[in-house]
Amino acid sequence: MENNKKLKVGISIGDMNGIGPEIILKTFNDKRIFEFCTPIIYCSLKNLNFFMSHFGFEIKTNVITSPEQVSSDCLNIIEPWNFLQEINFGKCDFKIGELAVKSLRSAASDIKKKKIEVLVTAPINKEAIQSDNFTFKGHTDYLDSVFDGSSLMFMITNNLKIGLLTEHVPLSSIKDLINQELITKKIDGIYQSLINDFSISRPKIAMLGINPHSGDNGVIGNEDDTILKPALELAKQSGKLIYGPYAADSFFGSDNYKNFDAVIAAYHDQGLIPFKTLSFGSGVNYTSGLDIVRTSPDHGTAFEIAGKGVADQTSFKKALFAAIEIFNTRSQENELSSNALKVFRLPKKKKNSKFKS
Repeated sequence: MENNKKLKVGISIGDMNGIGPEIILKTFNDKRIFEFCTPIIYCSLKNLNFFMSHFGFEIKTNVITSPEQVSSDCLNIIEPWNFLQEINFGKCDFKIGELAVKSLRSAASDIKKKKIEVLVTAPINKEAIQSDNFTFKGHTDYLDSVFDGSSLMFMITNNLKIGLLTEHVPLSSIKDLINQELITKKIDGIYQSLINDFSISRPKIAMLGINPHSGDNGVIGNEDDTILKPALELAKQSGKLIYGPYAADSFFGSDNYKNFDAVIAAYHDQGLIPFKTLSFGSGVNYTSGLDIVRTSPDHGTAFEIAGKGVADQTSFKKALFAAIEIFNTRSQENELSSNALKVFRLPKKKKNSKFKS
């Protein structure tokens, strides 16, 4: 795909009682954004008009029934529902959660059919989305069930990329979930993502220890010695540049992370606390490992400031541009790989009967 082609970007509305609608509208209130993509928001026009009135925006909209009908200079809207749902900013509401799921499913259906190129998701409330028909913990789990590949939560900025061995699981379960098979799978996934999605030819990856001080040679647990180190050795034998395990408590404060293209943390808070401390509001949550490109901002619904007009759209805007950039990079890498497999033969020289020696 040509870099200058505007991609169709599907945007799920997220939890409407949170800051999702606000940061979406703030992003597209800047008309220059339409020069880079063609957005499609999955939400009712009545609800979107409510948010524009509440926050004081006047943005041109275009209601469509299919992505083929888009206009390139406005907010295109596909309506998974067509009524005005009551909004109570900052409240957990299962009806709002149900509509967030409808928005997500509608957008996911269109990207699966290749009617849109990338998906950007506004934040959801994990409690509000739960129902008999939707039991996933969040976006990543749901998308993993719908699309080919194996999803990996990858937190990214230009200077820092952090993947996780375990994601949204209780701390009490971590020890039982981490094994050599999982470690190998995550290393392979991050390694391939760095090559295919970020065009890093020989990525260097750091692994953080599972236990404090990476176990201190068994004094504080033996999982680093018996599970993690053997898995790292196997990865090294396959030619990957993987290093560690590093003690997590000093790894970021010492700026050691700057020596690597990506870092793998053992569990959610081990990776996301330093990530959000270093880059909160400017990072992106990227779901790598699937056959689609999906990004989201690095924050949640922020119920405590919802409706007040003070939410910062920076992370959402970065998620939008990251999705476009990753899609284009992946397309270029796929094209290069495809061309590399072709065998070229020089044409045979034709005899010229006019000139004889």
